[in-house]
Amino acid sequence: MKNNPVISINNVSKKFKIYKDKPLTLKEKLLRLRSDDYSDFKAVDGVSLTVHKGETVSLIGHNGCGKSTLLKLITKILYPDQGQIKVNGRISSLIELGAGFHPDFTGRENIYTNASIFGLSKKAIDEKLDDIIGFSELGHFIDNPVRTYSSGMYMRLAFSVAINVDPEILLIDEILSVGDENFQKKCFEKIENFKKSGATIVIVTHDLGTVEKISDRVVWMNAGKVVAEGDADQVLNLYKQHMNEKFVQQKQIEFNENAVQASKEKSTIAKKELQVISDDNHWGSREVEITDVRIINKNGEKTNAIIANESMSIEIDYKINKEQKEYIFGMGFYNSDLSLIYGNNTEIDKLKLKDLPQIGSIQFHIPTVELLSGTYKLNVAIVDESHRALDFYKYYMDFSIVSTDKSVGSYSISHQWKVKS
Repeated sequence: MKNNPVISINNVSKKFKIYKDKPLTLKEKLLRLRSDDYSDFKAVDGVSLTVHKGETVSLIGHNGCGKSTLLKLITKILYPDQGQIKVNGRISSLIELGAGFHPDFTGRENIYTNASIFGLSKKAIDEKLDDIIGFSELGHFIDNPVRTYSSGMYMRLAFSVAINVDPEILLIDEILSVGDENFQKKCFEKIENFKKSGATIVIVTHDLGTVEKISDRVVWMNAGKVVAEGDADQVLNLYKQHMNEKFVQQKQIEFNENAVQASKEKSTIAKKELQVISDDNHWGSREVEITDVRIINKNGEKTNAIIANESMSIEIDYKINKEQKEYIFGMGFYNSDLSLIYGNNTEIDKLKLKDLPQIGSIQFHIPTVELLSGTYKLNVAIVDESHRALDFYKYYMDFSIVSTDKSVGSYSISHQWKVKS
């Protein structure tokens, strides 16, 4: 397989003009008198890639990274500004479904038109016609003009034509959500049959589950360049790690912006005279006050987004306005349904807190966070030895957990499946 390249991409680049100002008149559109009113955007930048016969290769990356443009260059929908692309084999592309369909032609007539674009003769189309119609599940609607079709019917017909022309190379761009669940399952089975027959598949998708399921090799693109390529599991792990870090960084930015406003609000509260607070989300005598709460990641950084299976700490700053015999600090985690999923306090853990400094901080440390991805709410509280609320915050703050575990619920539980005879 490695000695049979069917797609060879050598130092290929493709750029587009991005105009700074929209022309206001036809004259401006025609003349474009100023040469500096646009900038060049490199959608594909010096990409070299070889795809071998029988391989299934997935292109991954965020929107705008160049994946779809690269597929269009392979199919000659677009042409490169630099470099060469060589293709050895008949291509069927599921990129722009329905390209070549005429709205006033019937579905049957459009099958002949569209299949001929893929290089089939009329005789070959005649032989495949029943299979294409059957696969599309359009029934008697096949003899209606396609302009009367729903978008789902239109896409099913286009997919059925493209996938039933027995290509040697199949190119797919984010269209595996065509039709209902049963139709999608049928599409995946057809693609699996392509794999087993030794056909070559190049797929662009954001669905990492699909990538894991069908890929032999993965190419990760960013800003028009290849960041990494190789074994599917290895590249996917790198990509997931990158996306997790990016998510945490974005959450950190949001957190910092919100923290500025929260700090102003807390400063205003601190200036008020000491008084009993009582509302739905905050109550207590304020004989001891919670002045700040922080979530700290494994690097000691303040954040509101934590990566699963890493450590985190919750730090509660306090100020004692009136001394107590004993101080009990507690916290609770709530899921998005506002159900309590975990609660703890210093009394439960038999930690007696007496004679505390007037101003200080208490830390709750979690060595390994075993929560699934989601947004959680945090309750924090200080009560006295009789459990009288000194300062109690319900849903004090939200925080996010980022996990690659696809289990459902709130907890990631270590487990193993076994077949026992």
